[in-house]
Amino acid sequence: MASMYRLPRNSICAACYEGAKAIIAFFNDDDDEQGDADQGSVKSRRGLAKLNSTTKGLRDAWEEVKRMRYREEDAKQRASFLQEGFAAAWKDGIHTDIAVRPGTGPPIKAHKAILAARSEVFRHILAGDDDCKAPAGDSLSLPELTHDELSHLLAFLYTGSLATCTEERHLHALLVAGDKYDVPFLRRACEARLAAGVEAGNVLRTLEVAELSSSAALMERAMETVVEHAEKVVFSPEYEEFAVRNAALCVQITRALLANKTFPAKTP
Repeated sequence: MASMYRLPRNSICAACYEGAKAIIAFFNDDDDEQGDADQGSVKSRRGLAKLNSTTKGLRDAWEEVKRMRYREEDAKQRASFLQEGFAAAWKDGIHTDIAVRPGTGPPIKAHKAILAARSEVFRHILAGDDDCKAPAGDSLSLPELTHDELSHLLAFLYTGSLATCTEERHLHALLVAGDKYDVPFLRRACEARLAAGVEAGNVLRTLEVAELSSSAALMERAMETVVEHAEKVVFSPEYEEFAVRNAALCVQITRALLANKTFPAKTP
């Protein structure tokens, strides 16, 4: 007799689960009814019809899984094709038409079309709109970025990904740049990377960059870390300098700590 089917830890889809139960039930019914030929024959035909219906559902489910896998693989190949092509055009300097100048270091060649497509701010600057600066011409200056930070920014605009070895300070600069130049995807990528690495040792720096870039998600994660490691953070040498520079953030920290504190009940 087939054993009782139980849902595994790594759950399968509902259709497959129900199908497996139906198959097992069919064989169990067949074993139980072998003593009565006529009645067993009727039940077997019913069970067979049910099994055929179930296996058809399983085949349909499997075909849908294959179609989903194909679509996923196709999307990955198209993304890789576009990413590698743009990155190669930038790294090899193919038909570049603008020099982006950082605050320090040499300029980096790029393509106006890529800059305009990735950032609404760059699009307006390059078009010379009334609300923006004059047309950039053959150069664009981003004085708030170092040469390395600019290189990371352009790499992201061309590939849509952050290098795994990107340093924290560069992530800070990229988050601020994503906010300033309106690149939402860059903002989200930096927020996720920074939020995953928040700890007591860097939470004050994270709070500063979260406020500077208006990142509510990163601010919330940093405040949670401050509350979790309150004594270590508040009594650290860095906190005194932080408090001088960031009075408003200190008020928020105080309120967060008090909100998390349990006060004794008042006696009448």
